[in-house]
Amino acid sequence: MTDRATLTEDYLARIRTSGATAAELVGRQTESAQLTAFYGGGFLSRPLLLGHQEQIGLQHDLEQFHQALTSLPERLFGGDLAAFARAVGMTEVQVSAIMRGRGSSVTRQSRADLYLTESGFKMLECNMGSALGGMDNGDMAELLLEHPLLRAFADEHRLAYVDTTEVQVVNTVTECGFTLDDHPVVALADWPSSYETLAPYNKLLCERWGGYGLEAYACHIGELEVRDGRVWLDGRAIDIIVRTFMIEDLLESPEAPALMDPVLDAAEAGLVRIFTPMETEAYTSKGAMAMLSDERNRHLFSAEELASLDRLLPWTRMARSGPVTLESGEQVDLLEYALAHQESLALKPTLLHGGQGIVLGWDERVTPEQWRAQVTEALDGPYLLQRRVQPIPEYFLDESGELTPWLVTWGAFTGVNGFGGANARGLPVSAASGIVNTSTGALAGSVLVEQAPTG
Repeated sequence: MTDRATLTEDYLARIRTSGATAAELVGRQTESAQLTAFYGGGFLSRPLLLGHQEQIGLQHDLEQFHQALTSLPERLFGGDLAAFARAVGMTEVQVSAIMRGRGSSVTRQSRADLYLTESGFKMLECNMGSALGGMDNGDMAELLLEHPLLRAFADEHRLAYVDTTEVQVVNTVTECGFTLDDHPVVALADWPSSYETLAPYNKLLCERWGGYGLEAYACHIGELEVRDGRVWLDGRAIDIIVRTFMIEDLLESPEAPALMDPVLDAAEAGLVRIFTPMETEAYTSKGAMAMLSDERNRHLFSAEELASLDRLLPWTRMARSGPVTLESGEQVDLLEYALAHQESLALKPTLLHGGQGIVLGWDERVTPEQWRAQVTEALDGPYLLQRRVQPIPEYFLDESGELTPWLVTWGAFTGVNGFGGANARGLPVSAASGIVNTSTGALAGSVLVEQAPTG
């Protein structure tokens, strides 16, 4: 058994002595139609590496986090999901949507976005549900492993990847009450305004799912028709709608809720299953992280849950007027503290995705005057303040063959069977503002994990 640091140091040494170039190590990822449709040809030249015991520890903490997170409506609001949703920043239109077509339990499909620090993994946010990016990381790993250098290293150290696309398929059919032997027909449904951009990728993803025996078709929600006791797409009766539209789409226009209503009505009537129900959006709110981090709620959780939450969560608080407790136990006025400690805090909206609306206090482009205005305006709204997390840099080859430091976000997936693999997104430290997202130029990658010894 070994760890990430040792594995990475060993592999980087082999890269340097081999004379391999970054382009060679990237390999045929740029030739994959599915990968380039989503990532645009930008791939990391090596996978991130993780030791077996590190993976087991992370999996345990994520399971405890999920348990604590999904119990919040019961523990804090007497089982009132609507009250929980309002508390994390949802509008009444959104609250109405999440109360319809609810599942029997909260989905297990999630992607925790993490920085690896000197003290372990720290969670920036946790995305849950069916609209997760990066689940094709197994395809990246497979293509990277075509290079003999990585292949030999992986064989020597028992490194492998989880096929997260397969995990995605299993999650979908299992949580909707089917098996692949039932041959359910799936509609991968996007929102009309984003469908044109994502349609090429979604269609290729449906083909990929077909390789696992799942019949799936890409569409946008406006193409679905409810009639004769079923939901239809181009004359095909649909059993499962895999939802890639998000809760913020309801706020796009006054007509948006009416576009979603027939589908939600059909789900409530049992005519179709939605993966995942809209209620998932309440749990994926960053506001829920603030509830888990808040010292006022610590008495609600078990010692095991608290140990995992303390390891995973940076100090996170809703942007509310009045006193707040710091990690040291000291009480301060939140607004005064935020204005005096701009360089160590990030301001984040509770419900937006993909880095939208985030203001990093340490960004040199954010002046004290701008920070004051942003924080003051956000106060008592659907925003939170989060302590800055300092990640360990990962090193990658540059074009000249030198190793350079990168800022990397780990994305750890979970599913109905536990750990579901991991992906990576990275930018050179010299170019990174602190938000690492493929939509802003980050390169995508995969993760290889050390397997337990056999025999």
